[in-house]
This record gives sequence, structure tokens and C-alpha cells, in this order.
Amino acid sequence: MFIDEVTMKVRAGRGGDGAVTFFPMRKGPSGGPGGNGGSVFVHGDRQLADLHLYAGGTTQRAKSGKVGQNFHKNGSAGDDLILRVPTGTVFTDIETHEEVEITDEETVHKLARGGKGGKGNMSFATPTHQVPYEAEEGKQGDLKTFRVILRLIADYGFIGLPNAGKSSLLNELTSAKVKTAMYAFTTLEPNLGVFRDKVIADIPGLIEGASTGKGLGVKFLKHVEKVPILLHCIAGDSKDMVKDYKTIANELTQYNPELMQKRQIIVITKTDLIESAMLKKMIRKMKKLQKEVWTVSIYDPELFEKFMQKLSVEALSESTE
Repeated sequence: MFIDEVTMKVRAGRGGDGAVTFFPMRKGPSGGPGGNGGSVFVHGDRQLADLHLYAGGTTQRAKSGKVGQNFHKNGSAGDDLILRVPTGTVFTDIETHEEVEITDEETVHKLARGGKGGKGNMSFATPTHQVPYEAEEGKQGDLKTFRVILRLIADYGFIGLPNAGKSSLLNELTSAKVKTAMYAFTTLEPNLGVFRDKVIADIPGLIEGASTGKGLGVKFLKHVEKVPILLHCIAGDSKDMVKDYKTIANELTQYNPELMQKRQIIVITKTDLIESAMLKKMIRKMKKLQKEVWTVSIYDPELFEKFMQKLSVEALSESTE
């Protein structure tokens, strides 16, 4: 099961208490400060595909600092906790709404700060208070709750209604092995494949009403946000290609109007199911939408080769920009 959204609590470690100790023969206070609590950090890991490590709802905790020691020695600091998440993950603090976006593997982000260790009794000694029995308690570490969302980072996104041929096309272009069917079956989770060093995402669940929660679409519309180029797949045997396009376009607009500003290429799939004259007529009609129109059939080797060449040119141009 693909997990792309979780609620996560993180608890930084509590600081250790300061110590109340004295040098031998009561020759003065010697209690040292407690160790600082560990903090909670996060960084990206491209080896992870989703957020399944955090699906159980368990609070992620760093270690607390140890109590101070005698002879002015500090208590040991608590170990930090370093979380790993897929690149493309966004942490949103539920209280402050501040966001932390994980875009690479190198940058380490702090999610919660550990508590400071308390002062030992040596810190309370004064000329008029030479035998202090007080020490400071360690401070609590941050406790934060985040809404954690994974947005797929891909170079191209296949969008379209169920049974538009997206998954079959992804299978042919890449080594992906996505389940397909002859009926209006919708993929239940995003699938990724690599074509000429470019990542293609098959974004499922888009139907009329997806932006308002109908079907699975609202669950996956967020994955469109990080994709720079959308390949809008429309089945060649559709009864109304323009309507199919506008259905998905409307859902994108309702979810986030900025999505329609992305570059879109209309891909008419399954062209083996439509007569040549009708196909030409539909291409002219689709071009009136002011979009580039490509055609493809996985059962037409020559046409499929042309499609791959166009996609290769796009991949090359993206790499050189």
C-alpha cells in the first residue's frame, strides 16, 4: 500500500536535571549541569518510495539528556533522532503552519529542538550562599505535530481519465509493471518509471469530482503540483475527447488554478482503435485547445517509435536548460 500522507508527532529529548553534590568533606558544591536533550532532524532519502515507516502513528522521540554529575561534570547529552523520508516530502506544523520541504539528500532540517539541561548546584553558589542545595530541572524538548505529505518529484506526469492508456504507456516506456485492464479501471496508487534518465509518474484517480473528494482523485492531485510537464492522455476511442480533456482540466483548476499554467501536451492514445480520417479530424479539433497534440499506440511500432523520439527530444531539451 502506497502511503503518501501521515500525521506525525515528534518529541525532542528533555534536558537532564542539574546535580546537587558536594566535594568531599563538604568543601563546596560540585554538582554539574544536566545534558541537553536530543533534537529531531529530518533529511531526504531517494531510496524510500513512500511514508510507510511512519504510518503507525507512533511519536518519534529523541533521547533525553542525563542528570549532571559531581566534580562539575556535565551529564551526557541525549542522542539526536534523525528521520529519513522520500525527497518531495513536506512537513507542515499543525499549530504554526510553517513548512519544511525536503528536496535533497544533503540538507538536514531541524524539526524539534531538544530541551536545555538544568544547572547544577555549583551554579547557585555565592559568597553568602556557599552550600546551595538547589539545582535546576532540565527543560522539556519541543513537542510538535506535523501533517506530512509526499508529493512525487517527477519530470513528466501522465494524467487523464481511467482507461486512457496511461499505465500501459508507462509500462512500454519504462520497466514499470503496472496492472492494466480493458475496462474503466483506475490505478490505485501512483507509479513511477524512468525513461532516458527522466522520471515519469502515472498519476491515478482523476475523475469528474476528484477535486471535491470523489473517488481517489483528491488523494493524488497533490502529486501533480511538483511535475513540470503534464502529458494529458485521452483515449482514441473516446466518445468526446474535448469533453474528456475539459473534465480533467476543470479538476486541476478547482484543486489549484496554478496547475493549468504548467506545460501540457495532449496525447491521444489507442490510435489503433480509430480510423485514420477520424483521427486527423480529432487532432485538428484538439489543437483548437491551444495545446501541442501527440498520438501514440503501443500496438503500432512505427507510431510508438515516433512518440519515443518526441519524448526523447523533450528530455534532452529539459536537460540542457
